[in-house]
Amino acid sequence: MGLFDITFIGVGAMIGAGVFALTGFAAGLAGPALILTFLLNGFVAVFTAVSYAELGAAFPEAGGGYLWVKEALADPNGFFAGWMSWFAHAVACSLYAVTFGVFLTKFAIYGTGLTNEFVLWGVLTRPMVEKLLATLMVALFAYINYRGAEETGKAGVVVTVIKVVILGVFVAFGVLATVHTPNWPAKFLSSPRFAPNGVVGIIGAMGFTYIAFEGYEIIVQSGEEVVDPGENVPKAVFYSLAIVVPIYILVSFAAIGGIEVTAELARQAGVPATAPTWELLGNLGEIGIIEAAGQFVPYGVPLLLVAGLTATMSALNATVYSSSRVSFAMGRDRVLPSVFAAIHDEKRTPHWSIALSAVIIAAMAVTLPIEAVAAAADIMFILLFVQVNWTVIKMRKTHPDLPRTFEVPYMPWPPLIGIVLQVLLTPFLLKALGLKVGLGPESHGFIALVTTAVWMLLGLGVYYGYSARREAEKLEEETPTVATEETPSERESELLVPVANPENVEQLMRTALDVAADRDAAVRVMSVATVPQQTPISEGREFTDDQRAVVAHAIDFAADHDPDVPVSGTIRIGHDVSTAILNTVEQEDSAAVLLGWRGRGRRRDYVLGSNVDEVVTNAPCDVLVERVGDGVSEGAMESVLVPTAGGPHSEYAAEVAASIARMNDASVTLLHVQAPGGDDGRSVLEDAAAALDGVDVDTELVESDDATAAIVDRTDGYDLTIVGASREPFLQQIVFGALPEAVARRSRSTVIMARRHRGITSLFARLFRRRD
Repeated sequence: MGLFDITFIGVGAMIGAGVFALTGFAAGLAGPALILTFLLNGFVAVFTAVSYAELGAAFPEAGGGYLWVKEALADPNGFFAGWMSWFAHAVACSLYAVTFGVFLTKFAIYGTGLTNEFVLWGVLTRPMVEKLLATLMVALFAYINYRGAEETGKAGVVVTVIKVVILGVFVAFGVLATVHTPNWPAKFLSSPRFAPNGVVGIIGAMGFTYIAFEGYEIIVQSGEEVVDPGENVPKAVFYSLAIVVPIYILVSFAAIGGIEVTAELARQAGVPATAPTWELLGNLGEIGIIEAAGQFVPYGVPLLLVAGLTATMSALNATVYSSSRVSFAMGRDRVLPSVFAAIHDEKRTPHWSIALSAVIIAAMAVTLPIEAVAAAADIMFILLFVQVNWTVIKMRKTHPDLPRTFEVPYMPWPPLIGIVLQVLLTPFLLKALGLKVGLGPESHGFIALVTTAVWMLLGLGVYYGYSARREAEKLEEETPTVATEETPSERESELLVPVANPENVEQLMRTALDVAADRDAAVRVMSVATVPQQTPISEGREFTDDQRAVVAHAIDFAADHDPDVPVSGTIRIGHDVSTAILNTVEQEDSAAVLLGWRGRGRRRDYVLGSNVDEVVTNAPCDVLVERVGDGVSEGAMESVLVPTAGGPHSEYAAEVAASIARMNDASVTLLHVQAPGGDDGRSVLEDAAAALDGVDVDTELVESDDATAAIVDRTDGYDLTIVGASREPFLQQIVFGALPEAVARRSRSTVIMARRHRGITSLFARLFRRRD
């Protein structure tokens, strides 16, 4: 496909059933400001579109947001990206199915003369018929997808052109009808005002119609079939937005300005005959734009119904396909049961994924009001887009060598602005739909929120009850264990010590054994044999001699130094050292990991070094990083310096210092550096000292404008310095913090940097960090 084809795929996805079904509802929320709503939505969409343009050009393959989030962010982000994407497309599909049922019923009323409140055979009311037709269409398109029939690119372009032409006719006649209405500006400025529901109504309508801007997800999904995707995918993303935003604005202008409040429409909508046109459209809901066309377009009702039915059928086929393929991909990745990955022997389609997706789609179409369906889809897509925006930020650091034919300018601000704006849409959407404290389940916003919450809670259960266990199996496949030496141990916790440099093994083991002995923990030594990305993992089994030697040396040293501490050894192979370490942490449920650091990084885009950075930021446990100083003594440890400023990391540093001091009968000096004339730091020292039982503790309070220099000047007088991570701004590329890292780099003696795992806080940080 060329640029024209892929652009119109995006346009077709955006000008889907949403613009036909949701324009009326949105007019009821925003009033005449619906025009501004679509303009602002286009503005908000641009900040996510740039992220899709960069990543879609760099990864021109099926998968889209799910693939990128899974690649860039720590678990369970990858799982939830797929889980939300599956549900978002399924909910969108149910919206299209319900809209199809409404439109086909309206078409039947138009062609047969049935009344609006008809009852068939004394049993089937109009709403029941609409839901029945929606269910039948879901079943039909599920069967079509099962058979393997799917809309081709050229057919999609034809359908899109038909929709655009019909909407163009609607706009032309609507604008003519508007300008020929006496005092027509009053419809927009005096009804009772431009934005009758204020900011809440405008932003709520933005959230409600945001699903109409998710077409760039479909564009990047088609990247594998695009000629020169690096050039054409970004262009298609921006061209499609440039086409649809003016169309949305013009459609809303024509609908509000062109329609007149007649007695019949007022009765049908349940509004006074003097009601403003936006209120009429809001109460007419999904058929509002149809009724508007019936007034000012020749044969407008059948014309718009044909366009709407065409749009809904096209969207139904696409979303049944996309929702089932997301669940299929998750089944293939083993985060969902294998039944989702099953392929029909004859049809070669994922028949169970299609069937189960169709059941979810039909259930929502039958049980939920269309407004709640649309709101739930909006919330899910917003959550997915937030993940994608964060992913593009992280990939600038974790994937610096990607072939980026398009780059988001002024990083990281555009995706950050996109995240903030999209997060703001959700509460306004719910409030605009009537979510208030104490309001019952009749609120569409309440129903959407509950539906989203139930799905996310179900996802938590699936992930932690099933997917996490299957992920553990994948960890072993990614970085298989080729050798292990287990020492029987009843100790509940384990300290993991990755080793590579034989020169630092003994000092790392001294630290590990002291901490483990004091805390009644076991030690696991590991080493990783790496193989190039293009080499199969299995080939690495032949190149583990160095790793076996260094692990054996560590175990032998431990046996001589402290035979009472159980020490096990593990050798793994993999493409990446940090991945192997993190996999081991998860498999062994390590309480802490102790890393060695040479004191400098090879690349400027990493702080301590790629492997250390990744482990420190992603390990679900406490982390210690030890830089072995010059001329390390093999004798007993006599003095330990602990700079402290309070907080959990400094507390952890003091605890580790106490463990080492107790095992070596050493003294600990707590140091606090404060700015001249600053707050008295004695309380910080007193609190830290109170936590050190059974240790000879001294305290020192120093005033200095340069805390780093003050600490470094004192490290030479101590055998060991242990400093806790400082608290830096979240977005800085700092692992432990500027001060601890500067002390570790500049000190000539041994320095240990300590970082405590902080439960939910650490989980939040890890969720938005890279994990290979």
